[in-house]
Amino acid sequence: MSQTKMLKVRVTLFCILAGIVLATTAVVTDHWAVLSPHLEHHNTTCEAAHFGLWRICTKRIPMDDSKTCGPITLPGEKNCSYFRHFNPGESSEIFEFTTQKEYSISAAAIAIFGLGFVILGSLCVLLSLQNKRDYLLRPASMFYAFAGLCILVSVEVMRQSVKRMIDSEDTVWIEYYYSWSFACACAAFILLFLGGVTLLLFSLPRMPQNPWESCMDAEPEH
Repeated sequence: MSQTKMLKVRVTLFCILAGIVLATTAVVTDHWAVLSPHLEHHNTTCEAAHFGLWRICTKRIPMDDSKTCGPITLPGEKNCSYFRHFNPGESSEIFEFTTQKEYSISAAAIAIFGLGFVILGSLCVLLSLQNKRDYLLRPASMFYAFAGLCILVSVEVMRQSVKRMIDSEDTVWIEYYYSWSFACACAAFILLFLGGVTLLLFSLPRMPQNPWESCMDAEPEH
């Protein structure tokens, strides 16, 4: 592989590394969406919530002069609990009503598959760089692209979960917005998928540039 192509590969791998960090951050944090309840005008506090793939946190915060709940960053009494289907021993009856079990499990499982693809891709990259086996960059690129697609599907499942939660009559939440964990997941999809496709293009052997040039004249692979 030429020096120019190797430089492009390294820049692409750096972007993929940023995508890996963002994807991991999104999976382990619980700020995918922030929920606000129906407000009573005579109340001085309200209970907002934010949640992720694994748990939900409720927070009792004071209401401001406009009688709105939030922002969630205000100080207040906080209570976090894992979803019952991930921790059967947890006392979290309310979370059976405020989340959909099927959506939550699906989003978490797909995200874990995405991280699995990331691990496989990273192993291929390490073997390629250590042993100078350039052909290993091709399966690595596919693994990264698959990881990006898994993150995208997890984002869409979570989005449908939030929408269904807001529309449900069994919940107290009437307003929502997506938070920074959700943004990390979206950015991770872009970096992983586009990075994987770009890495695949850079790792392919040079195509013949002239009609009389054969594939045997291409750069040898290690």
